[in-house]
Amino acid sequence: MHKVDVAGRNRRREELDAWVAAQLGESQLAMQPASSDASFRRYFRVVTGGKNLIVMDAPPPQEDCRPFVKVAELFGRADVNVPTVLASDIERGFLLLEDLGLQTYLEVLDADNADTLFADAIAALIRLQKASRPGILPEYDAALLRRELELFPEWYLERELGWTLDRELRAELDVLFELLVERALSQERVFVHRDYMPRNLMVSEPNPGVIDFQDAVYGPISYDPICLFKDAFISWPEPRLMIWLEQYRLGAREAGIAVPADFDDFYRDCDFMGAQRHLKVIGIFARICHRDGKPAYLKDVPRFLAYLRGAADRNPELGSLRRLLQRLEPAL
Repeated sequence: MHKVDVAGRNRRREELDAWVAAQLGESQLAMQPASSDASFRRYFRVVTGGKNLIVMDAPPPQEDCRPFVKVAELFGRADVNVPTVLASDIERGFLLLEDLGLQTYLEVLDADNADTLFADAIAALIRLQKASRPGILPEYDAALLRRELELFPEWYLERELGWTLDRELRAELDVLFELLVERALSQERVFVHRDYMPRNLMVSEPNPGVIDFQDAVYGPISYDPICLFKDAFISWPEPRLMIWLEQYRLGAREAGIAVPADFDDFYRDCDFMGAQRHLKVIGIFARICHRDGKPAYLKDVPRFLAYLRGAADRNPELGSLRRLLQRLEPAL
């Protein structure tokens, strides 16, 4: 677990307060925590001149503000509602941002409003993907996909469950990981937010406000749709989820984006891409628990295991995933 340097955090907070006050020309400002984050970043909300602003504290060397600033400009040019960067101190990791709203999708989504909110989210995602071009964002390549997958055995199987990876299990994982990487790389490539989920969409005008995009890459087209509808914190019945995915697919095709012509092919891509993401996220949640001392994230692991079971049941090619899940059952 990371030790918390209380004195260092206090000094940094004093520096941050002074920097914000200087940017706004006010000596007395009340900053309140705006959201929690699984990373080292902290967010605060400050009221000035009758309006809210957001302050990001991204302490170097753990965090780097430059990707956030770059992607904010890129996504903004794609007509996606992202926060304007009003002031920055890149070296110290301080950003002053436009505030896109007080409520996330996650806080307000229910069975009655989901169609309306997701229609807006789908439209914004299509605008983002339509603006895609290579050579701008980092590649979501085989090395990164495989590195993410390895979080699952390292942090969940070994650290959380206490397993030893014998030769048979390692070989089984290698077969599964190779298949998932191959299928991801076979898809059309677009700008990928990489965490396009209800927690990172704000109820805003225009809707949605999109945040937490600093890890954006150029990669598989199904990644963000599966993030949106197979979320870490809320699950939907499969038939309704398929309706939304088809709404996205038809809208993307109309916009000239090269999604599969057949829904079943697209849904299969989503299953394989989702399996990569869900294994990765289980590993990340275990790492957040054991490295960062935040065990609450592990309570959502069963949701991801359920997503994985559904994908394995629908796709005979995922036999190695099905065997892994069967082996996991006694440990859960």
